Amino acid sequence: MTTNSAAVAGPSETGEYTHRQVVTILSGLMLGMFLAALDQTIVSTSIRTIADDLQGLSVQAWVTTAYLITATITTPIYGKLGDIYGRKKLFLFAISLFVVGSVMCAFADSMYQLAAFRAIQGLGAGGLFTLVLATIGDIVSPRERAKYTGYFMAMFGTSSVLGPLIGGFFAGQDTLLGISGWRWVFLVNVPLGALAIAVVVRTLHLHKTDRPETIRIDWWGAAALFVGLVPLLTVAEQGREWGWTSLESLTAYVVGTLGLVAFVLIEKAMGEAALIPVAIFRIRAAAVTIAASVLVGVAMFGGIMLLPLYMQIAKGATPTEAGILMLPMVLGMMISSIGSGKFIAKTGLVRPFPVVGSTLIVAGLFLLSLTSADTAQVWVSLSMFVFGIGLGSCLQPLLLTIQSAVPPSQIGMATSSATFFRQIGGTLGVAIFLSVLFGGLGGNISTAIQADAQTEAWQEVVSDPSIDPKSIDGQVIAALRGDIDPDSGILAQVQDDSSIIEQMNPVLAHPFKVGFAESMHPVFLLAGGVGILAFLVLLLMPAVELRATSAQAAVRASTGQDE
Repeated sequence: MTTNSAAVAGPSETGEYTHRQVVTILSGLMLGMFLAALDQTIVSTSIRTIADDLQGLSVQAWVTTAYLITATITTPIYGKLGDIYGRKKLFLFAISLFVVGSVMCAFADSMYQLAAFRAIQGLGAGGLFTLVLATIGDIVSPRERAKYTGYFMAMFGTSSVLGPLIGGFFAGQDTLLGISGWRWVFLVNVPLGALAIAVVVRTLHLHKTDRPETIRIDWWGAAALFVGLVPLLTVAEQGREWGWTSLESLTAYVVGTLGLVAFVLIEKAMGEAALIPVAIFRIRAAAVTIAASVLVGVAMFGGIMLLPLYMQIAKGATPTEAGILMLPMVLGMMISSIGSGKFIAKTGLVRPFPVVGSTLIVAGLFLLSLTSADTAQVWVSLSMFVFGIGLGSCLQPLLLTIQSAVPPSQIGMATSSATFFRQIGGTLGVAIFLSVLFGGLGGNISTAIQADAQTEAWQEVVSDPSIDPKSIDGQVIAALRGDIDPDSGILAQVQDDSSIIEQMNPVLAHPFKVGFAESMHPVFLLAGGVGILAFLVLLLMPAVELRATSAQAAVRASTGQDE
């Protein structure tokens, strides 16, 4: 096996790069990663407005899950092809496909159509993160790589600040240049993508050494993985409507299981050519990292997905305000990532960080489970800060561990495997958690209405003769009196269009906000339970010595010895 190198001016004879060369390379890589990171923050901030406009808040999981499915499935494919053919062309292809998908999303007319176009966008997104991380592994040693954490945290911090502002601005516009405001959430990726392509072409000069004449690509494995994941993720989203033991659900279970079994058998048959070679699981550090990545992904995406909804629905924040209110979590991630990076670079010790980080993730999620619609924002921010510190302590150390545990020539496969399994966890987490959230929403709103109905303020509002029976407030009052079927009236409508809550009298809106907040409690607790499992798995992590040389330098040295 051989590897890729990247530099504006080539590396030294040993294969190592100077600090200046690394920074120059990072400028191109980070811009491509910034494109995907910014898109995630913009869309997560604007999704409520988009779902309300397209009349589909309760099916928003399709939009998120479709993107995650395709991004997840293509991640190991990009990693494997990058090891074989080089990373630059694949990176440029991924950016271009991401931009094409963005344009298609901008002109979606329904939530299901948007989900289909987000799936196309995800096909490109699958390569943006994994190819960047693999290229960095090629040119910088694991210990030295920790020094550059600040650059990436600054990039993520910038996207976290700009994303809510940009997303909130577009979501708040009825029209802009004759196009609905929220559609610019996706169109903004076009100029950013063009800039990313230009910078990557200029700064990222990839060259590859000779490859074996016979190359096997594991397309059958990719197809089996698709057959296995799609039905299982679909039933996770639709199970509450179909019924978990319905014919549709049972069919999805069977097809998904058969697909995953076929995938495992194919991977064994493909050997080293497999998308995810079975041999990687014989390396204890890699196996523990992969298992922990799945669990951390579930907890991470569960928390990150719910928090913007909580801010906008339970707290009444605008999309822009919701994004800004998420900054304590981002700050926690930056502090712990940079701090752990400096410590790892100095000492080479990596094992303690994910163990402590998983503990803090559990603590943060438990604190979030105690919040309600009336909880002071300072306590919510503190909970998010703790959650963010935990995430920042887990993500980079886990990646450094698996990249050091495998041979240098397989760093692309290892990087994509860790990213793949974390995204698997995140995809399952989003689908399951949203199903749990909306599954209990109607009952929690009804309970909250009954509780508030006993208050003097409520009685004063519902007895007001000036309220139009056809207005939103009038429908709420009619639902309370039993004049409207709760399964088809206002209680059902808010699950598809939460903006209705902001149109209500504040007294009548309060139990709806309480109902949403109460529905989030079991989700945060469930995510925290998964975090506990991650902690237990991470206790099995062996000590791993981080390499002091880059993957490229290690391969060159090995080749020189062989010769």
